[in-house]
Amino acid sequence: MNDVVIQKTSAFFQEKFGSTPEKVVLSPGRINIIGEHIDYNDGYVLPAAIDKIICFAFAKNNSNESKIIALDLNEELVVDLSADVSYSKIEWTNYLLGVIKQLQDNGFNFEGFNCVFSSNIPVGSGLSSSAALECGFLYGINSLFDLQIKPIDMALMGQKAEHWVGINCGIMDQFSSVMGLENKVIKIDCKTLEYEYHTADFNDYALILFDSNVKHSLMTSAYNQRREQCEEGLSLLKNKFPEINSFRDCRLKHVHELKDVMSADVFKRCSFVVKEIERVTLACTALDNGAIETLGQLMFETHEGLSQEYEVSCNELDFLVDFVKNEKAVVGSRLMGGGFGGCTINLIKKGEEDAIKTKLVEGYKATFGIDLKIYDVKIGNGTSLYEPLKH
Repeated sequence: MNDVVIQKTSAFFQEKFGSTPEKVVLSPGRINIIGEHIDYNDGYVLPAAIDKIICFAFAKNNSNESKIIALDLNEELVVDLSADVSYSKIEWTNYLLGVIKQLQDNGFNFEGFNCVFSSNIPVGSGLSSSAALECGFLYGINSLFDLQIKPIDMALMGQKAEHWVGINCGIMDQFSSVMGLENKVIKIDCKTLEYEYHTADFNDYALILFDSNVKHSLMTSAYNQRREQCEEGLSLLKNKFPEINSFRDCRLKHVHELKDVMSADVFKRCSFVVKEIERVTLACTALDNGAIETLGQLMFETHEGLSQEYEVSCNELDFLVDFVKNEKAVVGSRLMGGGFGGCTINLIKKGEEDAIKTKLVEGYKATFGIDLKIYDVKIGNGTSLYEPLKH
């Protein structure tokens, strides 16, 4: 699958610029096993890079200008590197302009280059194609001009590039895109950026994403509103309990003690966050012990919390989770990502996947009149240089 996109990108680069690329970079999307809406609440998350990528081909062009081609969109961006970066009306270009701005703001010197990129990460499905775009682009420039930026700094610069675009994301997406390892999930402490790898051996279960194929427009406004509600709740908790610095110091009893002081919405958001932080720790223990059924149960609990307490689900996502809950072959399912559309992530017993897929596709179409998309995913490596000899 990835070989096709690598071949296509490299061939187009050769055709367009008349030379082979000097660097080919593979930058993956990510899944998050558990720990949703926790990265901006100083909690822990449990993401992993996946085997779906954006492929970039780069070469220096000995000028002050960079020409970047989005192969899948048949669009190109030309950047004058001697000028200050400013916003563009074309959305995808701003993620790359944001990266160039980060490099300029941090005093890195580099010259013009040509770049072509193409992807097999489904856009808008919650697999963080934007983080893969920022991190892969930055990784390529870093490698091409030997800027010696450390991987964690690349993740942080990618995050800042996304903030510049106007999306106030946490660090999880960029971190997992850069730092992913095959067959490992990363437990990231979103407060300190300390991290540890846990082996992701799902034993007899496959990881499958069901893409609802809907994207409700509430996403950005609701995301920012949830952040504000959490900040309001945390501020009340800190005032009442001096020992609390962040949600991770907080227990459910603290939240319940302030139930009468908080608005109903703020109470629900805080309850979810405190429980979800605890679920990440329990999920790591389950993985270490090979207790995949326990992990699956935690995923179901997370979905219920996202739907009822954090209120970022929608009818389509609730349907997908409720449908598989009654299937013995499915041990866990939840919405993944910001919510209001996108994918559910599911653990399904190997050998039973096709039967579940068929049932769900029919049920979903009959209920909503929408075609379900399905992605089988494996946990892969983070952003890296493609070395043809190794493949």
